Amino acid sequence: MAEPGGDQEPGSYYVGVDVGTGSVRAALVDQRGTLVAFADQPINQWEPQFNHHEQSSEDIWAACCVVTKKVVQGINLNRIRGLGFDATCSLVVLDKEFRPLPVNHEGDPHRNIIMWLDHRAVSQVRRINETKHSVLQYVGGVMSVEMQAPKLLWLKENLRETCWDKAGHFFDLPDFLSWKATGVPARSLCSLVCKWTYSAEKGWDDSFWKVIGLEDLIANNYNKIGNKVLPPGASLGSGLTPEAAKDLGLPAGIAVAASLIDAHAGGLGVIGADVRGHGLACEGQPVTSRLAVICGTSSCHMGISKNPIFVPGVWGPYFSAMVPGFWLNEGGQSVTGKLIDHMVQGHAVFPELQAKATARCQSVYAYLNSHLDLIKKTQPVGFLTVDLHVWPDFHGNRSPLADLTLKGMFGTRLIIEAMETAGHSISTLFLCGGLSKNPLFVQMHADITGMPVVLSQEVESVLVGAAILGACASGDFASVQDCHLWKPLTPALPPSLSLSRSRQTPVSRRPIHEAMARMSKVGKVVFPRCEDKRYYDKKYQVFLKLVEHQKEYAAIMKGD
Repeated sequence: MAEPGGDQEPGSYYVGVDVGTGSVRAALVDQRGTLVAFADQPINQWEPQFNHHEQSSEDIWAACCVVTKKVVQGINLNRIRGLGFDATCSLVVLDKEFRPLPVNHEGDPHRNIIMWLDHRAVSQVRRINETKHSVLQYVGGVMSVEMQAPKLLWLKENLRETCWDKAGHFFDLPDFLSWKATGVPARSLCSLVCKWTYSAEKGWDDSFWKVIGLEDLIANNYNKIGNKVLPPGASLGSGLTPEAAKDLGLPAGIAVAASLIDAHAGGLGVIGADVRGHGLACEGQPVTSRLAVICGTSSCHMGISKNPIFVPGVWGPYFSAMVPGFWLNEGGQSVTGKLIDHMVQGHAVFPELQAKATARCQSVYAYLNSHLDLIKKTQPVGFLTVDLHVWPDFHGNRSPLADLTLKGMFGTRLIIEAMETAGHSISTLFLCGGLSKNPLFVQMHADITGMPVVLSQEVESVLVGAAILGACASGDFASVQDCHLWKPLTPALPPSLSLSRSRQTPVSRRPIHEAMARMSKVGKVVFPRCEDKRYYDKKYQVFLKLVEHQKEYAAIMKGD
């Protein structure tokens, strides 16, 4: 494998900043993908009414500054080569002078972000889906209320005077952060393709915006939502501006990368790891046989392919939205992490559990797992649910059923089966995120899917992914000619793609692939336990029955 190129000083660092649902986190990461320093800072949320979830771009940027300054304390700043951002796919609204605008009936401009999990635009997304426009085939056939078009339509229909008419810029949150750092209003291909209906091949589709009633966005070559688009990891302008450098505590002029959505940064941080020597059957198989599962507030299932694969109910195919040169399909389970918290914290004995965990200086989940370890001595833990069957989608099913009305571990298996039926060939799961720290959660994913689960050396793989973006933008990684994961693959590029130089760069020589290969490391592999497979197969059949029953109940209630 080629050594990093360029003239960087040995021991160069990259900063990754991740904006999640409830906090901002930053890490200082070295060239081998090791976290040298970590910091986090909570951010505010507002819920002025049911299904309305809002944040503040000023509050989030201030938190970014706090955590970035912390992770570079005591470091020779001249050794920091690049900066990468990832964030939730929330909608940031600014006026023509880049000042915050209110996204609420109260008229509070401080709350200028509609969060990704906001479901205020249910009627708007229903009308959009009724158009059956051709762009919908690239989001699994049905647009999600979590995407940006229905949110924009809601703003136009509900806050016309106070927000819509005054708006000059609509940013996905990751793109807002890169603009704030560089002054460059370019959008990442990741956010525009995944959440805004942009096509890497054709660009914006005028007919879609006209048919849904947002034809005013077409004016000035889509200036409000993005008319300069760059692939993730591309260097933005002249790098970090002096003003932003002062805010962040970083050197002015360091490379800043085009951003990623947070789940996609997690996929970037894990999916390229070299698994040779870990006893996996997938050794020597291409990266397209891997499924990255990012487990946080929600779970995202990211699989790539060299040709476009259309999977009903699963988002995509998105070209170059995560790994340049490859098509991405993205499945997901909404608010899975929050659901686990809800179930545990809502139990009658939770105060007693919390007190016992505190007495042992453990988290609640560490205490529960230690208790389950005692039970495992007499029977497999999964067998505790032999007579308990729960439909897990309390916030609606994102994939592959794509149905907001279905509300109630097997969802991952259902997503995998839908992807494989459509043409994917998946052999291994790569897990990261907060829930991947829970050994029971990980083992059950292996047992239920029948696939080995690879855990990263660094649990904070989303931050590694953000740092990989900064490394790519820095120019330190030039080629990866001998990486077995990429060498046999020649992805199908859209014929009219015109994204910087990426179209002319062979897939085995892209800087981001080298950064992924060098900075992603395997920590542990968890294998499925064959002795439990028959039990989980039966549980899965019950799960499928629950799907049928939910639809039957809905049909009954809608009937005359």
